[in-house]
Formats: sequence, structure tokens, C-alpha cells
Amino acid sequence: MNRRLCKVGYRKNLYLLIVILISLQFIGIFAEADDGLEVVEQYSPIFYFEGDEKCFPVDASYHIENANLYRFLEDGKILVTDDLSTVNLSYYTNDDYILDNGLGTVYDNNIINDYQSKIDQLGYTVYYRSVKENEIEVIQYWMFYAFNKGELNQHEGDWEMVQVVLSNGIPTECMYSQHHGGQKASWDQVEKESTHIKVYVARGSHANYLRSFSGKFGIASDIVAANGFILNPGEYNLVSIEEHDWSQFGGRWGEFNSYEDILRGKAGPQGPKFRENGVMWNNPIVWGNSLTQSIDLIFFLEWFLYYIVIIFLLIALISFVLIGFRIFKRYKKTGLGPRIVSMLYIDGINLKSIGNIVTIIGIIVAFIALFNPWYSVSTNISLQEFNTQGMVKLVSVDGLNGIMVNFLDPNSGPVQLGALSLPFSLFIAIGIAYLVIATIGISNSKKLGKKYIFRGIKLIVPIIFIIIVVLSIGFVIDNYPLGELDPGVEQIFGSITSSPLGGQKTVYLNSLGGSEQISINWGLDLGGQLLILSSVMLIIAGIIEIFANSDFYLEKTPSPSKNIQNKEKLV
Repeated sequence: MNRRLCKVGYRKNLYLLIVILISLQFIGIFAEADDGLEVVEQYSPIFYFEGDEKCFPVDASYHIENANLYRFLEDGKILVTDDLSTVNLSYYTNDDYILDNGLGTVYDNNIINDYQSKIDQLGYTVYYRSVKENEIEVIQYWMFYAFNKGELNQHEGDWEMVQVVLSNGIPTECMYSQHHGGQKASWDQVEKESTHIKVYVARGSHANYLRSFSGKFGIASDIVAANGFILNPGEYNLVSIEEHDWSQFGGRWGEFNSYEDILRGKAGPQGPKFRENGVMWNNPIVWGNSLTQSIDLIFFLEWFLYYIVIIFLLIALISFVLIGFRIFKRYKKTGLGPRIVSMLYIDGINLKSIGNIVTIIGIIVAFIALFNPWYSVSTNISLQEFNTQGMVKLVSVDGLNGIMVNFLDPNSGPVQLGALSLPFSLFIAIGIAYLVIATIGISNSKKLGKKYIFRGIKLIVPIIFIIIVVLSIGFVIDNYPLGELDPGVEQIFGSITSSPLGGQKTVYLNSLGGSEQISINWGLDLGGQLLILSSVMLIIAGIIEIFANSDFYLEKTPSPSKNIQNKEKLV
């Protein structure tokens, strides 16, 4: 009896021990999962959006629930299904499938408007995944946006990512995606709040930047600021991206109608697993190491470009105050003359009058130049699949917009490029105003002539800058990072750099029997020619005034009583 009871008790204890061990195993699994999520939450980003941003990180199901699944073929796209509620997207791994949002197109704001109307119920979602290799751990944060309305491209759906690299549990680096590239930075270079990294999101394109004043250095033309919505950790759902079958979907998250759409940035992007040929997903360290390393000097240049107009206006204001003070002293000491502004002394046929007449005409010419293109490149493309139907302006440089590029899209106009959007016209206009004010009260033509020459030289600086940029194209082509260019393209760029002031070139595509061709015209446009003319006129006017070496008026001299008082003060 006792033996039987002992056996029963032994079995109960054994079963209890097994249950406890199994429970402890599950507890350990959940604890490990909680520890993993805790690390993900520890470094989760703070997102800063520009004031006019309309789309924010959202659950990808918003796109899927409104999408139709198509397959792209050479003769067009065919509908696979218009009901994705029972479809497992992981079966569609080829890149010719399309999740086309049926609420709108790339040419309207219907998707954005619908998203905005539902934003309160949709909330905010950020996806994450963790990749470990030995002592290195990479935490990726993926964001999906309903629509990309960037300055250089516009398409349905948008996937972007930032990642934090940990070495033995200690953060060492961060990598931020930007279009087809990105930027990497050491942990010390990243702006943070505690351990939460700060991410500054460009308006429309959703490229991620390390500073709120970034985005203008280069050609991206991204508009970045911290003057809009701020999305903090805890205000968005952190969701594992690998739990969803759509993470294996290999097609495009948005409308895609032709291969031209890819070139023009109008095709929806591929999903995270397939971004940049899968490198971002499969080899996050390799992808991160391929990015541009952040440099503190570049941060300073970005800051300077961001605030350059304000800085210039402050400098101009200080300059005007100083010149006003000098003019006041001149007035007290010698007077300002009957006409005050010395370039208005025009009295008959003489050198000093001729110099002033030429200067006034030169200033008028300069102002006309400010509102006309300075440099332009036009093209006539005659290809089997694309034809411009005559010459169209491809690139235009002026003082108001900087560099404008026409991507030959019939649904959109020229686009302003990033750091080259400096308002040179504003700088020149203020410089001319400064010249006019600086001539107040000058009594001798020789002194006035030096000011004309100095301003004339400054007027030609933008044109010299443009020529230097054109000449640098040759260096860029010789060191093109994405492989060899088409020989015809190399011929075109070679011709432009060898004759930057102007020319024309026609390239025949012999590989297609010579029936297709691309013609290019380039050179100084009307505004550039007028700016050079204005510069030459002011320099000539200055030389004339120096040769004239005449007085415009007799300076007043201090009265004898004042001289006596001054001498007494000295004694």
C-alpha cells in the first residue's frame, strides 16, 4: 500500500516537474521576446515632419485594402484580382506584380485626400526587424507612406527606413535612407533625445535626414524642417514586419504603367525585402557601409545653404547701415553735392557724363538679365518609343530659381534642383542697390570709377560659376559611379564640356540602324548674355570715369570758426 502510494506520489511529482520545466521554457521564450522588443523600443525614432507634409507612417494594410493586384506585361498590364482579402501576397515574389491603389493616380491628390480624411482612425505605424550576426545587431525601422509627392518624383506608396547598429549591445552607428541612397553617421553625430534617434523627414519624398536644415546640399531638392508634426515613440504602433505575408511580396507598391515610369520616378517602389536589389534587407551592414559618411563640415555647409538668404540679408542690412553712417559723416564734413547721387551728374558731352550714362544703361541691362534664363540646354529626342516633337528646354539656369530640370514629363513642368536653387537675382539686385547708395556724395569721378569697376566684376561672378559647373561635368562623367555610360551620352557631355559657352551636337544611335537620334543645343541664354554685357559696360564706365578724373561739385570746407574751435580742442 505504501509502495503504491509512493509510486503515485513519484509520478505526480514527475509530472509536476515536467509541467514546471515546460512553463519555465515558455517564460524564458517570452522574456527573451520582451527583451528584444525592449531594445527596439529603446532606440525607436522621433520623427520630425515639415509643416506642409500630408502623409505619415501608416499601416500597410491601408494600401492593400484599397489596391488591385495587376501583373505587368510588355503589351500592358492585366488584372490578377480586385479582392485581396483572401490573397496571400507572399506567393507573388516576382517584380512584375503591382499593388495599384484604386483610390487615385500619380497625377492627382485623391489618395492623399482619402488618407487625410481617415488619419484619426488609421493612427500611426512603424515596422521593425532585428538582424543579428555575432556581436553585431542591426535594428531596422521601416515606414510606409500612402503617397510620395516629392519635388523630383511622385508615386503611390513609399517605403523608407532607418537603422541603428549595436556592437555588443552598445549603439555605434545609424543609417538613414534617402531615395536610392542614404547617409550614415556615428552614434555621436546623431541628434537624440535620451536614446531615441531624431529623424527629419523630407516633405513629400519622406527621405530621412540627420538635421532639420539638410536636404539642399546636392540635387535632391528635398524640403526638410522641424516646423510641423512630431511623432514620438509611444504615439505609434511598433509592429514586427516579418509577421506579415506581404513582407515577401516582390512587386511594386503603387501604380506602374511603363518602364518610363521608373525613369521618371512615377512607379511605385518595391517592398522592404526587395529595396535596392534586396541589399537593405539581406545585408543591412553592407548597405549601410555603402552610404555617404556624415561629415561635420557638410552639416555646416547645409546649415549655411539653408539660411543663406537670411544671412545675406543680415549682411546687406549691416552694410547699408555702415554705408549710411559713412554718408552721414561725408554730409557733415564736405556735403553731398547738389544731385546727391553722383551717377546722376550728366551735363553735356564729356567723359564723366558718358561714364555715368553707360553705367545707368548697364544697370538697366542687369535688371533685365535677372528675369531671363542665363544658361540653357535644349534637346530634340527622336526615338522609337519616345519623341519630343522638336526642341524642348531640358535644363535652364536663371537667377530666380537656380537650376531647373525638365524631366520631359508631359504631366509636370521643370523641377528646381536642391542646393543650386540659390536666388542669385536677389543678391545681384541688392548689390546694385548698394552701388547706387554708395555713390551718394562722391565728388570725384576717379573714386566713382573704381566703384563701377568693382561692381562690374561682381556681376560676372555667377556666369563664371556656371561655366565652372559645366566644365566639372567632364570630371563627373570620368568618375561615374554606376558603371559605363552609353557612348552617345558620353559624346554629348564631352561636347558640352569642351565648349561650355555654347554649341550643338547630334548623336545617331547606330546600334539601331541610325534611324534614331538625339540632338542637343546648349550655351549662354539671353539673361547670361545680358549679364556679361552689363558687367562689361560697368567696367568700361569705370575706366572712363578714372580717365576723366574730374570733380562733380566743389566740396564744402569747414568754416574758419570751426577750424579754430577744432584747434583749441587739440590744444
